[in-house]
Amino acid sequence: MSGFAARHWTTADGLALFARDYPALPGPARLPVVCLHGLTRNSRDFAALAPWLAARQRRVLALDMRGRGQSARDPQARYDLGTYADDVVALLDALGIARALFVGTSMGGLITVELATRHPALVAGAVINDIGPQLAPQGLARIAGYVGKGEPLPDWQAAAQACARLNADVFPHYGPAQWLAMAHRLFREEQGRIVADYDPAIAQGFTRIVADPDPWGKWNAFAQDRPVLLVRGTATDLLAPEVAEAMVADKPQATLALVPGIGHAPMLDEPAALAALEVFFAGTP
Repeated sequence: MSGFAARHWTTADGLALFARDYPALPGPARLPVVCLHGLTRNSRDFAALAPWLAARQRRVLALDMRGRGQSARDPQARYDLGTYADDVVALLDALGIARALFVGTSMGGLITVELATRHPALVAGAVINDIGPQLAPQGLARIAGYVGKGEPLPDWQAAAQACARLNADVFPHYGPAQWLAMAHRLFREEQGRIVADYDPAIAQGFTRIVADPDPWGKWNAFAQDRPVLLVRGTATDLLAPEVAEAMVADKPQATLALVPGIGHAPMLDEPAALAALEVFFAGTP
């Protein structure tokens, strides 16, 4: 199953946002799953994972955060964790969802922690994908070096080549077909050119997203009393191994899953990731 319904909602500041809504296959009622993407990504990153979860009796909502995909761009560039969290709550309130599980990749993981800080009862548990309260300088520098700086490309083949240049170390097993598929997830066609499918102004909020006066305090409160699966690619340049291990230490419901050979961030369709997800979701309501 790959079908989804388009969901549209309006934020408190008047932006029209978009989400994919995948219905659960028939079976026992289970908590829905909310999927939140990374900084420059969109809901298409979950095009494989969402049906996989729906087949396990989970309704899945995969959001385009403001400024990405089919969601409106913010003329005031309010691209920060608090605003993103408010946007998610607005959708869930509109759908009558008071409690859910979350899958947060990179920035989406930070949004999930922010949501749980503001609305503890909303987040029943979470998969946090390759992000944490302490981030490696080299990974941050790499992201700052490309976000908001891409030029239009002439065709989809050029977009696939651009994906390969930027991500060869992240997905060493990818070939031409996978790079082309990634290009279609990350780019869109506009006036005969291929452009990144996000507002370049999200770069203005990048430093605000990764700045927090008490990141470990937030994380410890988040992971202490709810099921948490932390996923880390072993080749990531953003989440150091000792940081990942500290994130789950002394947390009775937190576990760490490693995805061999993958950088930042796993797509969660890798065998090791799926095996860990299977255990996690089987053990949650």
